[in-house]
Amino acid sequence: MTLPTHAQIVVIGGGIIGCSTAYHLARDHKADVILLEQGSLTSGSTWHAAGLVGQLRSSASITRVLKYSVDLYKGLEAETGLATGWKMTGCLRLATNQDRWTEFKRLATTAGSFGMEMHLVSPEEVKRMWPLMNVDDLVGASWLPTDGQASPSDITQSLARGARMHGAKIVENVRVTGFEMKDGRILKVKTTLGDIACEKVVNCGGQWARQIGAMAGINVPLQPVKHQYIITEKIEGLSTDAPTIRDPDRRTYFKEEVGGLVMGGYEPNPQPWTTGDVPDEWAFRLFDDDFDHFEQHMMQAIDRIPALEKAGVKQMINGPESFTPDGNFILGAAPECKNMFVGAGFNAFGIASGGGAGWVLAQWVVDGEAPLDLWVVDIRRFAGLHRDRQWVLDRTLEAYGKHYTIGFPHEEYESGRPRLVSPLYERLKSHGAVFGSKLGWERPNWFAPAGVEPKDVYSMGRQNWFAPVGDEHAHVRDAVGVFDQSSFAKFELSGPDALKALDWICANDVTKPVGRLTYTQLLNTRGGIEADLTVARIAEDRFYIVTGTGFRTHDFGWIADHIPAGLNCHFSDITEEWGTLSLMGPKARDVLAKVTTADVSNAGFPFGQVRDLQIGGVGIRALRITYVGELGWELHVPIHALGEVFDALMAAGRDHAIRPVGYRALESLRLEKGYRAWGADITPNDTPLEAGLGWAVKLAKGSDFPGRAALERQKSEPLKKRLMGFTVADKDIVLVGRETILRNGEPVGYLTSGGYGYTIGKNVGYGYVRNAEGVSDDFLRSGTYELVVAADRTPAEIAFGPLVDPAMARVKA
Repeated sequence: MTLPTHAQIVVIGGGIIGCSTAYHLARDHKADVILLEQGSLTSGSTWHAAGLVGQLRSSASITRVLKYSVDLYKGLEAETGLATGWKMTGCLRLATNQDRWTEFKRLATTAGSFGMEMHLVSPEEVKRMWPLMNVDDLVGASWLPTDGQASPSDITQSLARGARMHGAKIVENVRVTGFEMKDGRILKVKTTLGDIACEKVVNCGGQWARQIGAMAGINVPLQPVKHQYIITEKIEGLSTDAPTIRDPDRRTYFKEEVGGLVMGGYEPNPQPWTTGDVPDEWAFRLFDDDFDHFEQHMMQAIDRIPALEKAGVKQMINGPESFTPDGNFILGAAPECKNMFVGAGFNAFGIASGGGAGWVLAQWVVDGEAPLDLWVVDIRRFAGLHRDRQWVLDRTLEAYGKHYTIGFPHEEYESGRPRLVSPLYERLKSHGAVFGSKLGWERPNWFAPAGVEPKDVYSMGRQNWFAPVGDEHAHVRDAVGVFDQSSFAKFELSGPDALKALDWICANDVTKPVGRLTYTQLLNTRGGIEADLTVARIAEDRFYIVTGTGFRTHDFGWIADHIPAGLNCHFSDITEEWGTLSLMGPKARDVLAKVTTADVSNAGFPFGQVRDLQIGGVGIRALRITYVGELGWELHVPIHALGEVFDALMAAGRDHAIRPVGYRALESLRLEKGYRAWGADITPNDTPLEAGLGWAVKLAKGSDFPGRAALERQKSEPLKKRLMGFTVADKDIVLVGRETILRNGEPVGYLTSGGYGYTIGKNVGYGYVRNAEGVSDDFLRSGTYELVVAADRTPAEIAFGPLVDPAMARVKA
């Protein structure tokens, strides 16, 4: 085919993701799309993928994406005439210990919450379904009947034919060599066959996606890892419709293929490939067989399926797969380029994801915003440290090694740490801090008291920090604590048109006098919550914006993308210039008054205001705001003086028993007060009206903002879901989120977050209650509620407001 000189959209890469994206762009959006493949379709990693198709993930949106893949594969042959090799064999996941069994019971609950069929079965039932399996060590298994397997090459070719049928052009044996760019936008894709002018580019380059992105200044943090599996000769007695098997405690997986088995695994000592560029010619190549490294899987697999010991090995596949630092794939609009989108890094489940990923990515490319809450896979979850290839390598290998380990709640990564630390790091260590990591920042999760080792001990029940965190929690409620929140992302928008820009971007009214704070959401066109942050007006033409640590790239990009063209304003990221100390508790004013001459009384410094103060000769920015439901301030301090101000507060608070407090206490405090957490309780799938945040939206004001029309339509009808609080009195219950909410015995939603409220002495969770006819107060009050926790029902009480006594929450006192 002659290369066209112009296309609306250019998709780079002819693996399953690229072909699926081109198919959906052409089928659903009638886009003028051309797909470029440097070799032949399926080259790279698609052709040697194992082809297992699972669906359940911890995110409802990603589970929906994978369920879509299955639905697509079922019907694709009828549309295109090309077989996909799809077989709905179901999948058994095996448990050999109680922690794994608890994990499966929680997964079964999650499956029910997401509308998926999943059963917990006995070892005897496993043996009946898989007679060749040794089940002597099993506690049980989970059974997902709608999972299955497919032929990666066949699906890809079928998608490619479908794309052509709907008008897409596919050109093979053409290599992208660079981009012609202007003002951060790609104008032309440069190739070995000529240039193509285009409006948008979709980088689905697989293991080459990182270097393709680099040509446009984009970072795609991938690491190729060698992944091996074997294909055996025919095994006597193996059914052709045998379920796929995942045996995580033995780190192995199996699927039937032509009467034999495909068997591979995820070892704790993975072998990386290059940290440099992947060779262009590595299309249908493999590494040499490495039986020495694979032996660890072989021994475990033979113990599980003894017939393997005598089975002949037809072939060993040892090829590179692209993995990411957190085990989630990468989709979305690249922050460094205005018109490049990425679909890559599928961590060896690209076949399971391919259909759905192409569907949502195509919609994202056309609309300019994600059609679902895809935060866990959004490329904007990464930051500058992900340009460090050694750091990405180390973290990716750890993530690979955890692929089949038990997913303990609150578990932290250990590699590449410490990376970013606040000036208080050593001080907090001396207080017994146990750190977690967020976007590279070391943050104190809790403080170990004297005689307790400052280390997390993971379990499926109450973990070793439960009691110490309770003490920290109580201290903030009763006295005063200080949180080091220096990792907060901090931005500044300034210039003559800064107010005009923010008035358009923010859902709440930011047209307030200098010295006022505004808590606001940023909304997509569906009215969904894309960001949740605080805006402080510090001058007529200058605003200070504070958001969560992990949302730095995302929120900066969202604001930058939505500043209307032609406005005279400057937007900058100033995160590293400021540290943040949150001084919280009923004694907070007493401490602050000792270190500053400013009037910090309620009359002199009301709630929702920002003031410049002096502490020990250091100029700081104080924000009167709270996320714990107590009197408090965020003290934003020039980073170089953070230690000095911390020491001054600790000295001044000695009479009030001031102490440093960690993020786990912060979480339990905010749950009791009912504060929402973005990414959990509020997401792009949820509107402020549904989340109980309608008071923070300027619908009564005439000015427009993204999502306004959607909210006005929603306000005219009964809400079909509402975020509500729930408590569980049974203290042995552990809530972690995604537990099913039952109303009068029927499922009506699931928890978006969960934890323990130490002040009220109960478990606390939040989740959306759904009802197609509307969720009125009468509907909510008339129900009897239970939660399904790890597959067991437990009584629950619904809550309509904060769970702590309002008199206790001294927000404005």
